[in-house]
Amino acid sequence: MNVVTMKNSKRIVLVAHDNMKKALLEWARYNKDLLARHELYATGSTGSLLSAALGVEIRCFKSGPLGGDQQIGAKIAEGGLDMVVFFWDPLEPHPHDVDVKALLRIAVVYNIPIACNRASADFVISSHLMQEPYERMVEDFEAMQRQRIASLPGRSIISMIPAC
Repeated sequence: MNVVTMKNSKRIVLVAHDNMKKALLEWARYNKDLLARHELYATGSTGSLLSAALGVEIRCFKSGPLGGDQQIGAKIAEGGLDMVVFFWDPLEPHPHDVDVKALLRIAVVYNIPIACNRASADFVISSHLMQEPYERMVEDFEAMQRQRIASLPGRSIISMIPAC
């Protein structure tokens, strides 16, 4: 098990499907003062809308369908994000649904808090943990993979391959 310490100021990514952008903007406006204490990221047009509405700096990834969801996943894997607020549309199919699922999966792998609707976002943003350091426990999946490989038949050959 690894411990990752989140600082007082969290690195939060804000994402919304088209039909949910209005709801995310309303939530962000309501929580403007709380959000302003943190480092904010967003995908494409959501970032532009949020920056204009809140008057704060938003670092933007590409639009979700153009690779933004994958950029966010990579940033999580690199240890560069602390929280995901993703207002996704549960009633509308999207051509990049596999990217969305991959993003949510990688957030779970790295034990990143995920808020997918207003209620969960309200609970997370209002938590006292948002204003102080937090030690996030992250399973060491790489060590688990090495153990699985070592237990495979023919492991003597595999064990000679160095870890990346």
